Amino acid sequence: MNAIEYVRGDATAPRGKGVKIVAHVCNDLGGWGKGFVLAVSRRWPEPEAAYRRWHRERARNDFGLGAAQFVRVEPYVWVANLVGQRGIRTGRSSGVPVRYEAIDAALALLAAKAAELGASVHMPRIGCGLAGGRWERIEPLISERLVARGTPVTVYDTGA
Repeated sequence: MNAIEYVRGDATAPRGKGVKIVAHVCNDLGGWGKGFVLAVSRRWPEPEAAYRRWHRERARNDFGLGAAQFVRVEPYVWVANLVGQRGIRTGRSSGVPVRYEAIDAALALLAAKAAELGASVHMPRIGCGLAGGRWERIEPLISERLVARGTPVTVYDTGA
């Protein structure tokens, strides 16, 4: 595969055979409760628990912008918590929380894990929801970090 495959569907129900990693972007505040993470938590409780523990123990680990955490949720399915946004969007903030350089760094870690596992990667349009990012800035990062290394990537858009 040498291009991102776009499909309609739910990224928490990844298609295909073999090992799959469902990737999404998290904030650096330890907050989990809006956006795609709600779908993740409805399907698997482990990623939220692991993320909250990772944040709570951040003085003793690598939690921060650009970090990635991999949580096995089924025998052949993992969830990648990618820290790619600074804070969250509030009514008072003027900027967007997305940090492209952090997403790029986390995607490099994801690429290494996908290669180690022989996994395909599945995701919504990461960084473009609550994080406020632009897909035209994120898509090339995915192509460079994952697709160029031979990792199959499927991006899921919701809707009919």
